[in-house]
Amino acid sequence: MVTRYDPFRDFDRLAERLFTAAADAGQTMRALPMDLYRSGDHYVLHCDLPGVDPGSVEVGVDGRVLTIRAQRSPRAEDVEWLANERPTGTFARQLTLGNGLNLDNIQATYADGVLTLTLPVAEEAKPRRITITHETGSQAISGASR
Repeated sequence: MVTRYDPFRDFDRLAERLFTAAADAGQTMRALPMDLYRSGDHYVLHCDLPGVDPGSVEVGVDGRVLTIRAQRSPRAEDVEWLANERPTGTFARQLTLGNGLNLDNIQATYADGVLTLTLPVAEEAKPRRITITHETGSQAISGASR
């Protein structure tokens, strides 16, 4: 049997473990993951908040900044932890909202650990058709402009 010796094998394994641990830590540190999409004349934002105290969820708009804040309380301290990977404390996410949203009519619901915000598009930002009037007589409609 032939054994191949790779002097960097252990270094590669160590680097892989470090990068995997860093990626996992980045995932757990990423508070409030969200999905955002447009559906017709409104935007929908879903924000995952599993294990969050429902009474601690706050949504506010200041100017054009939407702030979502929630609290996950720590569990009992008098236990022997076998794994303790879920972060606790206050989580916040801020989004800068563009023009064209009706900020006075944002709706929020919280169910099954998911916060859903519905952000309606303002009337003036909705697509609309422009009516063309046709004149008869001596004036003609020209496609070229001067």
